[in-house]
Amino acid sequence: MKCPFCSHADTQVVETRMSEDGDSIRRRRQCGSCQKRFTTYERPDVSFPTIVKKDGRRIEYERAKLLASMKLALRKRPVSTEQVDGAVERIEEKLLSLGVRELPSARIGELVMRELKKLDKVAYVRFASVYRSFEDIDEFKTLVDEVRR
Repeated sequence: MKCPFCSHADTQVVETRMSEDGDSIRRRRQCGSCQKRFTTYERPDVSFPTIVKKDGRRIEYERAKLLASMKLALRKRPVSTEQVDGAVERIEEKLLSLGVRELPSARIGELVMRELKKLDKVAYVRFASVYRSFEDIDEFKTLVDEVRR
C-alpha cells in the first residue's frame, strides 16, 4: 500500500480490527519513510446495480458520491463518522439485497432520506428539501411538520 502523504511504497500494518458488523476490516498503517499513520478499509468487491438517472443516463454506483451527499446534509451536525459509515453500509446492503441490475436514482434518494431521518432530523430536512426540489415554503413547512410528529 502506497503512503498517501509521501507516496512511499513501504507501509506496515500497525493494527487490524474487524468492523462491528463484520463486513469490513479496518487497518491502521504506518509509512516506513515519513512515519505518518493512515487508515485503510478492506471490503469485498461486489457489483452494485447501475443507477438510472432521471434523464435516462446510466451511471455506475459510487460510494464516494453517496457519502459526499450525506456528509453535505450532515455538515456541522453532531453525527459521528462511524454513524455515517454505518448508514452508508446499510444503504449498500439494501442495494445488494434488491438483486436488480438497474435501479432508479430516486430509490437511492429515498434510502438516503430514511437513514438521515434516523441519524439527524435537521440533516433529513436539508437533504429532503433539495432532493424533492421544493417550490414554495408550504412544502417545506409540511416536511418540518412531518418530522415533528
